[in-house]
Amino acid sequence: MKGIKKILLLILVVFVIAQFFKPEQNIGDLTSIEPFLEETNPPENVRLILKESCYDCHSSHTNYPWYSNITPVNYFMADHVNDGKKHFNFSKWNAYSLKKKDHKIEELIEMVEAKEMPLESYTWMHANAKLSDADIASIKEWAEHLRIKFTLMPQPE
Repeated sequence: MKGIKKILLLILVVFVIAQFFKPEQNIGDLTSIEPFLEETNPPENVRLILKESCYDCHSSHTNYPWYSNITPVNYFMADHVNDGKKHFNFSKWNAYSLKKKDHKIEELIEMVEAKEMPLESYTWMHANAKLSDADIASIKEWAEHLRIKFTLMPQPE
């Protein structure tokens, strides 16, 4: 019994010490999304869907819930955010070429239609981020119109 108590105490000490080590948070300027919004001009309902379901992991600004201050949860979240931004970052929209923008929107349609985004692990704690069939239809309609717009834009030489 003494051995179990020592092990539990050691685990508790390690857990407490771990709280002093945290990954860098993704707290950039939310206005970094403005170029994306200006160019793509999503309708208000799609803007709200993107805000609730996408920006935390796919922009330079994440709204962190209280539990994100607990190690190891904060490392799990940091990994998800960094991975999400690697695939599509609304804050880096202006850095994408027209071809890449079109491809990112195409991927957005595919991921949302397949219900692969937002991640289930995200919607567990953010129920309002879960997409309804109507939300998916709205995103798809807007994104398909956007892709048509991209094909009509002059290609840089």
